[in-house]
Amino acid sequence: MSAPLTVLHLAANRWWTGSADPVIRLVQALRARGHRVFLGAIPGDRFEAKAREAGVDLMPGLHLDTGASPVRALGDVRRLRALVRAEGVQLIHAHHSHDHWLAWLVARGRVPVVRTFHNRRSVKNDAATRWLYRRTRAVFVVSRQIEARCRDVGIRAERVHWIPGVADLPRFAGTIDAGPIRDEFKLGAAPVIVSVSRLAPNRGHEQLLAGFRLLLGQMPDARLLLVGKGETRDRLEALVAELALGDRVIFTGYRDRDLPAVLAAADCFALMASGSDESCRAALEAMAAGRPVVAGRSGALPETIVHGETGLLVPDDRPESVADALATVLGDRERAKAMGQAGRRRAENVFGREQSVATTERVYRTLA
Repeated sequence: MSAPLTVLHLAANRWWTGSADPVIRLVQALRARGHRVFLGAIPGDRFEAKAREAGVDLMPGLHLDTGASPVRALGDVRRLRALVRAEGVQLIHAHHSHDHWLAWLVARGRVPVVRTFHNRRSVKNDAATRWLYRRTRAVFVVSRQIEARCRDVGIRAERVHWIPGVADLPRFAGTIDAGPIRDEFKLGAAPVIVSVSRLAPNRGHEQLLAGFRLLLGQMPDARLLLVGKGETRDRLEALVAELALGDRVIFTGYRDRDLPAVLAAADCFALMASGSDESCRAALEAMAAGRPVVAGRSGALPETIVHGETGLLVPDDRPESVADALATVLGDRERAKAMGQAGRRRAENVFGREQSVATTERVYRTLA
């Protein structure tokens, strides 16, 4: 049996979004394999609370705040250097640009630094960042689009490693009672589309709403549940009113503990665009729940959804294309059920925790 590794993860994230869940799951999985793993993140917000719920404590005394003063940043460097020396840290794994630079300052070439890119826009192309990338021993990417972007900015192909997103398979397994959700939102026997996504710009909600409005011409009883919270909720509610969809579109707010039941109430899951985590965890969870997925073509969605087998990929941004895809899935219950079952199998075979952590561990060992 190989000796356990000592690894430091840095994630300059305070919210329960983007990198937060993948980072915590990776730390848990590495610890389950016997490795010593330390986690540094911005304290005092949702990330820390969820980490503690998962049994993962953050390193004390760190700020990691991108807007912090140079004095605070220097304090972080000193604390992390002391940890590296005292605990024999063999590798530093950064998840954002701030902690990537911080990792390099701490390591100073003595400890390998690796980086995960959770979205394409985080791969920069300025001279300073290209200099940093040349001194980064390996990078992990959660989609093939990010992989291509890494090649475009000059990161050598042998240093780029694709790791699939991770679905929480046990959480969404088995038969889950959808009755309470259908009762709460008075759904009855209506065909239900669920979309889980932060209510934020560029998340495809407008496209989905336009397509759903056309779908109602064929399926007037259909309902759309928009699950999530965010800064565009007021604007989206105004758009729903403008489109006269008020009695067909339901804003459920943020759902966490009962998310499996929300997905169980869905006849179809829809996600038009990726967010700050381009592994598109919401789609993976829908697949784990055995739901057919109608999706756009951003982030990892094209390589996650097998068109015609686990769901449908919408070919373009036209509302008609969205409506056609939704109607195809909702109009054939047996095919939709088969797609959902195929999605669950694909989640088990490709997007379980072991696949991702095995690749990460293998790369770690080649460096440490």
